[in-house]
Amino acid sequence: MKVGIAQINTTVGDMRGNLQKMVSAYEQLCGEGAELVVFPELVVCGYPPRDLLLKGGFVEQCLQTLEEFANGTGGIPALVGFVEENSGPEGRPFFNSVAFCHDGIWSVVSRKCLLPTYDVFDEARYFEEGDATGVLELDGRLIGVTICEDLWNQPEVVARQRYPHNPVEELMSHKVDLVVNLSASPWHIGKGIARLELLRQAAESCGAPVVYCNLVGGNDELIFDGRSLVVNPDGKVLFEGAGFLEHLSVVDLNESGEGISAETDAKDPVIQLDNVRKALVLGLRDYAYKTGFRKAVLGLSGGIDSAVTAAIAAEAFGKENVMGVSLPSEISSEHSREDARILAENLGIEYHSVGIADVVSAGEQALSGLFAGQAMDVTEENIQARARGLLLMALSNKFGALLLTTGNKSELAVGYCTLYGDMCGGLAVISDLPKCLVFDLARHLNRDGEVIPQNTFDKPPSAELRPDQKDEDSLPPYPVLDAILERYVERGESAAQIIKAGYETEVVKDIIRKVDRNEYKRKQAAPGLKVSPLAFGIGRRMPIVQRFDATNA
Repeated sequence: MKVGIAQINTTVGDMRGNLQKMVSAYEQLCGEGAELVVFPELVVCGYPPRDLLLKGGFVEQCLQTLEEFANGTGGIPALVGFVEENSGPEGRPFFNSVAFCHDGIWSVVSRKCLLPTYDVFDEARYFEEGDATGVLELDGRLIGVTICEDLWNQPEVVARQRYPHNPVEELMSHKVDLVVNLSASPWHIGKGIARLELLRQAAESCGAPVVYCNLVGGNDELIFDGRSLVVNPDGKVLFEGAGFLEHLSVVDLNESGEGISAETDAKDPVIQLDNVRKALVLGLRDYAYKTGFRKAVLGLSGGIDSAVTAAIAAEAFGKENVMGVSLPSEISSEHSREDARILAENLGIEYHSVGIADVVSAGEQALSGLFAGQAMDVTEENIQARARGLLLMALSNKFGALLLTTGNKSELAVGYCTLYGDMCGGLAVISDLPKCLVFDLARHLNRDGEVIPQNTFDKPPSAELRPDQKDEDSLPPYPVLDAILERYVERGESAAQIIKAGYETEVVKDIIRKVDRNEYKRKQAAPGLKVSPLAFGIGRRMPIVQRFDATNA
C-alpha cells in the first residue's frame, strides 16, 4: 500500500484556510500515487481548539467544512481528524474523531479513547472517550485507526500508565495489517526520542507498520514539529517527515526500512540546539503571522537574552521587519550601548537609540513629594524598567509591531524581572529557556561567524538598573540556579531531595521562596513558547494565594 502523509500547518478556527490546505494536499498526494491519505488530528478546526469548542456555531462549521472536503474526494480515501458531536444523552458534548472520506461521503471510523489531562492538555473538559479503537477494512487489509494519545500508554515506554486500558492491545487482538495514528503532538526537547520508541513498540506489538502523521506549526505557546514517521515491525524507520516544516510525501509500505536516524541523533548537542532554534523561529513566526503581525520590535540591552531574541526575530520576520531599540539610562554602560549597536548591524535589523533619562527623571520628580524621607530602593530601579516598557509599547502601537519580551526562564522563575517593565510585550520568545541554554544557543548562532558580539558573552550578566549591578548580587551562579530550578520546577522535587543531591540548604530554600513568591508575576507575563517538558503557563497551574511552605518539604 502507498500511504500519503499530509503533514500540514493549520490555524485554529480557520476552517476555510485549513480546508484549502487539505484539498491541495489531498490532490497532490493522490496525483503522486497515494492509495490512502492521512491528515493530522483535528485537522479541520486546528489543534488545540480549547474553549472555541464551546462557542455557538464552531462545531457546526467544523462539520460543514468536513462535509465540503468529503464531497471533493474520489476513489482514494482520506482519514481526517475532526470534532464530532456527541448525540447521546450522557457524557461530554463532543468526540475527538476521525472521518473516513471516500467517493464524496464520510463516516466516523474512530474516536479518541485516551484523553490527556496533564501538562498543556485538557481534553476531558470537552471530549467523551471513545469506547473502542477504530478498525476499518480497505482493499482486504485491516487498518487500526488511532489518535495521538491512544499510543501513549504502553508500559514498555511510559513509566506510569495513566489509563486503565491500552488501545494497542486492542489492535493486537484484531491482528491488524497497519496502524495509523493521526496526531497533534507538541514538541519539546527530547520528545522525538520518546516518540520514536513509542512507535517502535507499537509496530512490534502489533506486528504491523505504524504510520504516524503529525501536525506542524505554532499555535499559541505550543510548537508542533511535524516529523511524521513510518516504522516497520522490525523497528526500522521507513520514512521521516521534515522537522518544523510542512511536508507531503507518499510512502510505499512494501519497501524495507533503511534505518533512517529519525531523531536518534538528537542527543548530539549541535542538532539539539538547532532544533531549539528552528522551534523558536517557527513558534514566533506562526504566532505573529496567525495573529496578523508582520513586524517586530524589541529592546536591545546589549545582553545575551535580547541578542538571542533579536536573532530569532530576524530569522522569523526577515531582518527588514525587525526594529531593535537601545534604551539607555544614565546607569547604562557604554559597552552595553555599543554591543546593542553592533548586534543590530550584524543582524541587519533597523536600529534606534532612545534615551530614557528624561522619562525616569520626570517619574521621580512626580513622585518626589510622596517619596520624601524614603530611602532609594528597588522602586527607583523599577521606574527605569517601566520607562523602557512604556516607550517600547508606544513603538509597538505606533508601528503595528509585535513587542517581544526578552526574559529567560531562570529570571521568570525567581521573579528577577519587572512587571510592566521588561515583562511588557505580546510574546515571550525565550521564556522557556534557562539562562545556561540561552548562552548555549547564542554560541550556536555564532557557529558560522560572529552575530552576537563576543563582549556580550564575556561580561557578567546585569540588569544595569544600578551602578555596577550584576545578576549574581541577587542570584547564585546560573549553572547552580538552573540546576535547582530544573529539579524544583520541572521534576517537582522537594527541598529535601534537592539538598540531598548536594546543593546548599540556604541557597535551595532561597530559590524555592523566590519561585513561589513570584507566581503572581508569571500569571501576568506574556505567553511564552514552550520548548521544555514543563513550561510556565497553561502547563503549570499553581495558585497565587496559598500557604504551603515548600522550603520545609
